[in-house]
Amino acid sequence: MTDELSHQGYRMTPQRLMIVAAVENSSNHISADEIYSQVVAKYPNVNVSTVYRTLELLERLGLVTKTDLGGGRVMYHPVEKGHHHHLVCKECGAIIDLDESALMPLKESLLHQYQFIADLRHLGILGVCVNCRQQTPKKPAESQQGE
Repeated sequence: MTDELSHQGYRMTPQRLMIVAAVENSSNHISADEIYSQVVAKYPNVNVSTVYRTLELLERLGLVTKTDLGGGRVMYHPVEKGHHHHLVCKECGAIIDLDESALMPLKESLLHQYQFIADLRHLGILGVCVNCRQQTPKKPAESQQGE
């Protein structure tokens, strides 16, 4: 990422380098707050807006993806690490990886029915996981649906 930023004429400040490193070195998705915590530990005067501006730049340049995992949880992931999708439980917050092949019928349907080319590189789908569904008693209206 740093090579691409430099190549496009962006200054590589110490803060920007740390933000890029935090994203690249994250073993999973990372939030702006998590990045900020890492950067402010070394540069106490850095402003959180610097983190958000840098993440917006990285996203605009196609170097990171931004995924809304619900509940105000927006996460970032380097594009070079590939794209994948998630099922996110609204009840417990569990995140389940979803195989991309599950979305191919949707992508094809959107193209054929709406002439819409969907960009499904990184997606979070909100719902309720099996564990939470088993723990929550069904409401009368839910038990009658689909019968």
